[in-house]
Amino acid sequence: MDNWLKAALDYIPRWLEYQMRLTDQPGCAVAVALKGRIVLEQAFGVADISTGRRLTPRHRFRVASHSKSFTSAAVFKLRQAGRLRLDDAAGRYVDGLHPVVAEATLSQLLSHGAGLIRDGEDAGQWQDRRPFLGESELRAALREPPVIDAGTRLKYSNHGFGLVGLIIEAVTGEPYCDWVRREIVGAARLRETEPDGPAARGVKVARGHSRALPLGRRLIVPGDNPTNALAPATGFMSTASDLARFFASLDPAAKTSILTPASRREMIHRQWRDVHAGAESHYGHGIMMGKAGDWEWFGHAGGFQSCHSRTIVVPGRGLAVSILTNAIDGPAWAWSDALIHILQTFAGRGAATAKTRDWAGRWWSLWRTLDFVPMRDHVLVGDPALAVPFTDASEIAVNKRDNGTIRRATGLANFAEQARLVRGGDGRVRQIWFGGTKYLSEKGMAAELKRKYGG
Repeated sequence: MDNWLKAALDYIPRWLEYQMRLTDQPGCAVAVALKGRIVLEQAFGVADISTGRRLTPRHRFRVASHSKSFTSAAVFKLRQAGRLRLDDAAGRYVDGLHPVVAEATLSQLLSHGAGLIRDGEDAGQWQDRRPFLGESELRAALREPPVIDAGTRLKYSNHGFGLVGLIIEAVTGEPYCDWVRREIVGAARLRETEPDGPAARGVKVARGHSRALPLGRRLIVPGDNPTNALAPATGFMSTASDLARFFASLDPAAKTSILTPASRREMIHRQWRDVHAGAESHYGHGIMMGKAGDWEWFGHAGGFQSCHSRTIVVPGRGLAVSILTNAIDGPAWAWSDALIHILQTFAGRGAATAKTRDWAGRWWSLWRTLDFVPMRDHVLVGDPALAVPFTDASEIAVNKRDNGTIRRATGLANFAEQARLVRGGDGRVRQIWFGGTKYLSEKGMAAELKRKYGG
């Protein structure tokens, strides 16, 4: 493992821990894989706010629309075996469909290009107002015409992936969950993943949580309900490490995978651009794609009533990142983007040297908390409260062991001023002066606030 990656993996948990405290999230699990091997796995917070039970990396989460990538992998595995083709029409395998729905191809269904309704005319399953659709209800919905013409734009549809599940059952002659559990989950050697809930007795599951508003406090959202015929779209339960390893195996450059390189390339090939999204965003076959900083990624996100999650892979670099949160407002999307930016920054700047390593640490003032992060011959000064901690970061050139000059800063910051370390009698750093401001440890800042303002 490169030194820059080791340094990044040391910083990532410290940044996430601060974000957890800042945003008052119940819990979060993170995993990073390098070439399919887990190199970081950690959990923060609690699995259940009502009991205070600590969250561990072994707790499983509802990972919702990550299910679509597993379902797509199932289709591609069947295609490799010659049992179906991407241009096959749905009506070839499933009867009773609306004639236009019957013409939708597997490729259109997997890429959300079939024009089908997203969640039906009553989407109460997403509000815990009704169960998820059973097969008879899904089939009834699929007797209705598409909302728009197929092949006209990206139009996300959970019903479309429910239909893919029916096709898989028709081809294999087995229930979707049974076949996928054996041929996809089992074949990929994932030991903490199930195609649908509830979890088996004895399995650790992270309880979900509502937003704090409108009640002013979070409530438990169990999230243990089965998703029935919509399991192919949203049923999966998993851990961050299983997701990181599985999605890493979808990288065309991965050495081990249940799919051929050609299948993986086609899964992540851009089918649609989301022209109405603010950020550059594309969809392939059961796969999301985008860009964070200068690195392109593929993966998927998921939102259940109880959890929010995201897994992304940087193709060609062998890196996969998975973030799982157990609250409906968990910022999994923003945090996974931030982790890619952090990795990218360390990759470009390198790890600390003997000259700079003593500058590492988190330091506090009345106004701000700053992370001093040494990289090669300089120190980057980040703000852990920001969505991307190194946004507009100042940069200190270390001149001597404990002295440096701020050589890069915005116009409103302390450009060209001095920075220095203050050590105690034991040689350990006790303070940092940054410009004209003294920064203390968290404990030291807390003591000063109490002394000055009481409480």
